[in-house]
Amino acid sequence: MALRTTPPFRADHVGSFLRPKELLEAREKHQKGAISKADLRAVEDRAIRAVVRFQEDLGLQGITDGEYRRTYFHIDFLEQLKGVEMRGGIASSFHTASGNEVSMAPPVLHVTGKLGHTKPIQLADFNFLKSVTKRLPKVTIPSPTMLHFRGGRGAISKDAYPDMEGFYADVAKCYRDEIKSLGEAGCTYLQLDDTNLAYLCDPKLREGARSRGDDPDELPRRYARLINESIKDRPAGMTVCIHLCRGNFKSAWVAEGGYEPVAEALLCDLAVDGYFLEYDDARSGGFSPLRVLPKGKIVVLGLVSTKIGQLESKDELKRRIDEAARYVPLDQLALSPQCGFSSTVHGNEIALESQSAKLKLVVETAREVWGTA
Repeated sequence: MALRTTPPFRADHVGSFLRPKELLEAREKHQKGAISKADLRAVEDRAIRAVVRFQEDLGLQGITDGEYRRTYFHIDFLEQLKGVEMRGGIASSFHTASGNEVSMAPPVLHVTGKLGHTKPIQLADFNFLKSVTKRLPKVTIPSPTMLHFRGGRGAISKDAYPDMEGFYADVAKCYRDEIKSLGEAGCTYLQLDDTNLAYLCDPKLREGARSRGDDPDELPRRYARLINESIKDRPAGMTVCIHLCRGNFKSAWVAEGGYEPVAEALLCDLAVDGYFLEYDDARSGGFSPLRVLPKGKIVVLGLVSTKIGQLESKDELKRRIDEAARYVPLDQLALSPQCGFSSTVHGNEIALESQSAKLKLVVETAREVWGTA
């Protein structure tokens, strides 16, 4: 089996980690005005140094900052674009493995004016991460589709964008500018976090898109074009992956359904190098949609759950990797947890010890299957 020296790695992860108590307390103090932004950043820096060592000690090759500077995986980034405002929220019902419901109303992003990238957003955070790891620093940012799906046309100013193609063009331009700044700083591993292509696998959410005036069959292809325009000028040597998420809040999820409705747009049309796909339980469907994966691309199988503390069986993971290899050559597969451990500051209902054990399991399994992590 060929060793992978470029990402995504045989043992990889989505990016976010449970926030340490000191960091959560510092964030609360900052929100109350008790400490300055500089004081908060100093606490973040200490926490990031620690989580970098944690990842390196486990044997992971791609290293993130744990998303320790964020409240939400997407809002903290997107609200820094000119023309974007955060308003109210749309109530969502998240589901848990125990059958309980978790209510959440995350803020909705509204495009109130012409979009613009007026400053680098992740540059300072990337430079710090790069300075504290000996491995490959990985930057995670929200997919450009996150500015469209939840609010649809109704959340985008018709004065600024009477034509939706103008909106898509400006979103892509903002992303190209951000990726340029990261590339110039030496970033070679970028991940786009996307809920919407996964949501379009769920019949109920597909119907919701239709009720907002979108065609759920066309939308995946339109999103693929948007993402391709956003990353088309990435520097040579930069790997871009996409992670599909069905919702990840306090161990609960929103969407269900296999990848078949979006498989062609996702795996064939989308010009990314790798895919982090959730496959931790039955709600993600089977592996057959992977049959259309082109040569040269990698699917990172998210077989290890970040939502429950119970540790998966190594033999079961190997069995499921073998099952996926019926549709995709083993050399085009890798292994990871199904999502981050803390897509929002709240974190999943899982212990720090379980977080460590699950990542260790991913590394050990990858070494036994592919000969390397």
